[in-house]
Amino acid sequence: MATEEPEFILILKNENFEIREYKPRILAQVILKEDFDDASSKGFRMLADYIFGNNLSVDGSSKIDMTAPVIAQNNSEVIEMTAPLLTEEGNKGWTISFVMPKEYSINTLPKPNNKDIRITSLPSEKYAVIVFSGLVRESSYSKQFKLLNDFIINKKLVALGQVQIARYNPPWTLPFFRRNELMIRVK
Repeated sequence: MATEEPEFILILKNENFEIREYKPRILAQVILKEDFDDASSKGFRMLADYIFGNNLSVDGSSKIDMTAPVIAQNNSEVIEMTAPLLTEEGNKGWTISFVMPKEYSINTLPKPNNKDIRITSLPSEKYAVIVFSGLVRESSYSKQFKLLNDFIINKKLVALGQVQIARYNPPWTLPFFRRNELMIRVK
């Protein structure tokens, strides 16, 4: 059985680049003032605990199906598109997010027992995306970020907000089989 992913309309595909219009979706998120690796690991465990039943629903607690991707976004001030970093001085941490299955609405989704987890509803949004494999490390991230930035400029799009790192595979997946994306909201 395939893992559910957020629905989108593919507007453009050009090699590893895409422009997508995402449908409205609900995220479970946690904000951690840690470096990228620690925030990713700790955030994943906290959100997994929530979807595996540490929540309050009409029936007491409910298991929520896992979806993909796991999304990480740096909480630092918006930085110039030419200077991507996974960590930086004055680190304000990372927001780690799980997209909730589309069967839920904001009113039917079980409430987290962990007060650090927040539920957020997002409207339809357009993103420029680059898809790549391997591990997300600062060297690969910087290279992919530059390529995505060049694509956005070439397509005469306007970037809105921070880059998001979307990872689709479990940690035991061999690096060359992993699917990763960098995503930037655009108009």
